[in-house]
Amino acid sequence: MRSADGKDGMAGTSFCSVCGNEIDAVLVSCPFCGAARKPEYNRDAAVQFRVVNLEKGMPLVRDALQLLAREFETASRSGCRALVLIHGYGSSGRGGAIKDAVHEKLRFWLERKKINEMLPGENGGRRSAQARQIAKRFPFLEEFVQRPNPGITVVII
Repeated sequence: MRSADGKDGMAGTSFCSVCGNEIDAVLVSCPFCGAARKPEYNRDAAVQFRVVNLEKGMPLVRDALQLLAREFETASRSGCRALVLIHGYGSSGRGGAIKDAVHEKLRFWLERKKINEMLPGENGGRRSAQARQIAKRFPFLEEFVQRPNPGITVVII
């Protein structure tokens, strides 16, 4: 975070190099994504994408959609280029209610040109042309699109 005097960050805070969330500098791993904290930090990568866990705490579908809307607005205002949404796959093995509702909302936003692109995790992988294209344009998303994962969706804002 850049303050009015032009200095970056605050004492005792850092940013996760994987998910971009602000974390306490004394932590050895990110509490949001679990990644081990790396000593180098690229501030530009931190603001390029955010990981949003929509299934944390087992919310109702409407609560997960409200969180999605808040996170999308925050990301849009901050200049974030992408969101990695963790919505889970559901316990039934056929996809969960949160996943279905999130995909429906994202398709609506895509039609309205509110987002530029979405890649459901099940369409990811090295054989997917869309996933390869996203990884080429946004190298910081490569780890999320290089293999299929039906519990996530990548959104390009």
